[in-house]
Amino acid sequence: MMNISDLEFAYGAVKAINGVSMNFEAGKITTIIGRNGVGKTTLMRCLMGVYKIAAGTISLDGESIKGLAAHKRALKGLSLVPQGREIFPKLTVEENLKVGLQGRSDGKRSVPDEIYEMFPVLKDFAKRRGGDLSGGQQQQLAIGRSLASDPKVLLLDEPTEGIQPNVIQHIGKVLSQLAKERNMTIILVEQFLDFVKEHGDYFYIMNGGRVMAEGATDQLSDELIADHLSV
Repeated sequence: MMNISDLEFAYGAVKAINGVSMNFEAGKITTIIGRNGVGKTTLMRCLMGVYKIAAGTISLDGESIKGLAAHKRALKGLSLVPQGREIFPKLTVEENLKVGLQGRSDGKRSVPDEIYEMFPVLKDFAKRRGGDLSGGQQQQLAIGRSLASDPKVLLLDEPTEGIQPNVIQHIGKVLSQLAKERNMTIILVEQFLDFVKEHGDYFYIMNGGRVMAEGATDQLSDELIADHLSV
């Protein structure tokens, strides 16, 4: 579904992404893991087109999207749930969700009922301002906003960060359903290894802007964790 090859990106003289190649399959949850500061968030922003890569290729369904701006990638079917959620605090829940509709290619301008079915709290609080929600509710709103664009590829940057366990469980269930039932490509940056092991299908470990290891999630061994993830 989505492939990247030999990606390069630098902040001035500091190379943050260094020759990264990855494949992301439809119907699978691919996780990108690693310590803080190894390039995971930078990579997600490169995939979405927020950052312009210096070299390499990015393709979706065999078509290059390397030169497309972020809003055009959204129309092609990419959507990013950013780290920190970045909802609009003074807009209502419904208004936040309607922002996501701008990324649709079919012109639909009403929030799909299925988003409220996946996240019932958003329906209950549809007229409440986003900034008045709890952290877990805001995370569900951020995911719902991305899903409003009807993406083929959903990118999530640490969706479990700072939220309560019951919401983490619910988010995991929703992501698994999206992958299996909608054949969606899900790319997940995550540091909560229990979540990765429960819901991920394939993993990449990053360090220093490079891929250090990869494999099926059941191959994520204690040795790999000790070598690349332990602090």
